Amino acid sequence: MKFDTDNFSGIFTALLTPFDKENRVNEKELEKLVKFNIKMGVKGFYVCGSTGEAFMLSTDERKQVMEIVKDCAPHSTLIAHIGSINESEATELGKHAKKLSYDLVSSVAPFYYKFTFKEIKDYYTRLADASALPMLVYHFPAFSGVNMGVGEMSNFLSDDRFIGIKYTSNDFFTMEQCKSNFPDKIVYNGFDEMFMAGLSMGADGAIGSTYNFMADKFVKIHELFKNKQIEEAQQIQKEANRIITILCKVGVMQAEKEVLNQLGFDFGICRHPFGKPTAEERELIRRDIIPYLK
Repeated sequence: MKFDTDNFSGIFTALLTPFDKENRVNEKELEKLVKFNIKMGVKGFYVCGSTGEAFMLSTDERKQVMEIVKDCAPHSTLIAHIGSINESEATELGKHAKKLSYDLVSSVAPFYYKFTFKEIKDYYTRLADASALPMLVYHFPAFSGVNMGVGEMSNFLSDDRFIGIKYTSNDFFTMEQCKSNFPDKIVYNGFDEMFMAGLSMGADGAIGSTYNFMADKFVKIHELFKNKQIEEAQQIQKEANRIITILCKVGVMQAEKEVLNQLGFDFGICRHPFGKPTAEERELIRRDIIPYLK
């Protein structure tokens, strides 16, 4: 099956999940963030992924987030991350994504128990069948502990049920081989700080967490790269990476929420066991990030 890459290429924000003071999903602020990102020119959203604290949300909360995003972004391309080590939960979420008319479902590989590749493959195919939506494999070996090479990925990319890969790894040789061997499938770059590297190896676009507040930079990088304005694109990547360096010092997701708070959102903090930024870290963000987003 050939997929229309035009419908799926581009910049997709891996949405953060805002919580109110009672630790509930803050619907109003999530709607506000989605609209903010649409104005920055994103193609769509990756919903309830790692950035969205998926594994700290209940099944009902994940469904709630999916519903909110669908309601306020009806014309965007929507990808529901349904991954869970509890396959029953993942199946339930996949069916909910289908009910909401999401475009794709995605899942990180089942982790922790060191499953065999056959067990991982069977997990993915059962989810694809149950959801009846195209499946995007979420390849994130640094966090999942599951590192697949070209051979393993070919099992998915040669299967009509799978649209492609969300590729969060710095093994760009394997990325290039996947795209070259399966040019009709979609490959998304996952590491924001390496976006241009991914583009140079054939990525169709990217899914990223820092896009929540600076998607416009990556939309511009993508546009410049396609127009072969490489030096201009590199300069914006460097600007983004200077910000990412600071995020890494604080803790990426904790810092991203603080950035949004300082931009006028009410995103609260990450759920425990995550900590929250110190006064010194909040000042660092105020001084060295916020001025470069306006």
